[in-house]
Amino acid sequence: VSGLAKVGEPNAKVTERMEKYKLADKGFVFKSYPVEFWDLYGEKGLPIRVTISEMGPQLLSKILNLSEAQEGVLNIVFRVADDENLLLIDIKDLKSMINHVSDNAELYENKYGAVAKKSATTLIRSLLTLEEQGGDLFFGEPALELSDFMQCNDEGKGMINVLDSVKLSTAPELYSTFLLWMISELYETMPEVGDPEKPKFVFFFDEAHLLFDDMSPAFQKKVEQIVRLIRSKGIGLYFITQSPSDIPDTVLAQLGNRVQHALHAYTPKEQKAVKTAAETFRPNPEFDTKEVISNLGTGEALVSVLEEKGAPSIVQQVDILPPQSYIGPIEDNYRAELMSISSLRGKYRDAVDRESAYEMLLNKIDNNPNIQSEIPQDAPIREIPNQAEQAPAEQAPAQTQAPEQPKQKGLLEDVIGIAVGTAVDQMAKQTTKSKRKTTRKTTVEKATTTVVNTAAREVTKGIIRGLFGNMK
Repeated sequence: VSGLAKVGEPNAKVTERMEKYKLADKGFVFKSYPVEFWDLYGEKGLPIRVTISEMGPQLLSKILNLSEAQEGVLNIVFRVADDENLLLIDIKDLKSMINHVSDNAELYENKYGAVAKKSATTLIRSLLTLEEQGGDLFFGEPALELSDFMQCNDEGKGMINVLDSVKLSTAPELYSTFLLWMISELYETMPEVGDPEKPKFVFFFDEAHLLFDDMSPAFQKKVEQIVRLIRSKGIGLYFITQSPSDIPDTVLAQLGNRVQHALHAYTPKEQKAVKTAAETFRPNPEFDTKEVISNLGTGEALVSVLEEKGAPSIVQQVDILPPQSYIGPIEDNYRAELMSISSLRGKYRDAVDRESAYEMLLNKIDNNPNIQSEIPQDAPIREIPNQAEQAPAEQAPAQTQAPEQPKQKGLLEDVIGIAVGTAVDQMAKQTTKSKRKTTRKTTVEKATTTVVNTAAREVTKGIIRGLFGNMK
């Protein structure tokens, strides 16, 4: 599909088709089309990002296939975030918010309802799967504005937006997440236009079976609803897949325009698929649809479209004209060149991680003694235990008589270590005397403890070196 961005080149097949239909006399010339490349991973196109808030709890629940109880907890999390002005932008925001609400359930249950710890844990696990497939890249800012999908070039021609799905197709959950969000957002934001002469936006879903594989009933119901109603918004949807059997019957029934290329059958299952595909067309008395499907050649297809009254037309066997653009994928350096001159590059290229729920909760927990949480730190400060704690409980008896000076040195070091350790304990008690009641230390307390312990060791070493010389 990326070949749309490059001027086409003649080959034997294309030349044969051009001569057969005298296309040169009808103005056929090789050309390229205005294309904008997108990629959820940001590798072969502009990155596409969506915020958690834009996705919303209902859509997330359907994507993650949550139970009623789990969906209830997710709704509470979003409500608390809204009421406390905590922005849910990326996955770490949502995970932090789930942990926060779960750990402080007693503060929220009177207003929002009970929060089951088990449901919260399941939510976190579900998010981990999505995160591993690239959800940490998909959820974030700057978020995609759908109006940028509907721009025109300087000549007034509509842009063709190509989403690179080579890597994305190996992450079915992320792929279906994006597709469902996309059609939902189009349906919710586009105005009603009735039945326009031309659609305002047409969306082609390649590898559509990824959207429907292992789909939950709630997910499928949502897709059916959108497919049924979105045409009044001036939006066209095309599902591209190997066989019509990959698409649920309830969705297939809503699709009026159909283009079927060759479908070969060598097994009973494949033969059944061919029969099903033939039955989806309005029969043509001039040929056997089932027979023709199995014998279509390259550049041939069976086509049926909606008539003026909304009924499907009788299926026809047609030849497909060769493309005027390049056939095949374009080179990576040419793609990179096109991306570098994109008018949207400055808007979407770099991710922005502004202060949101994750950072705001960390500050809130440190400043409120009534709140506790298990929110992880980006760079946790590891406490260093006192030297007295590191000493072994017992020491093996010496096999030989140790020199007198090392004995005195070790004894004095122990005495000084105990003295400094006692001072450190007193300092720690004073530091944490007014500490809030929580099971975790704040970042400031951890840093204080670390600095104090480190200072104690350095003081001890300095005294020992002063008395006995450098320690080895």
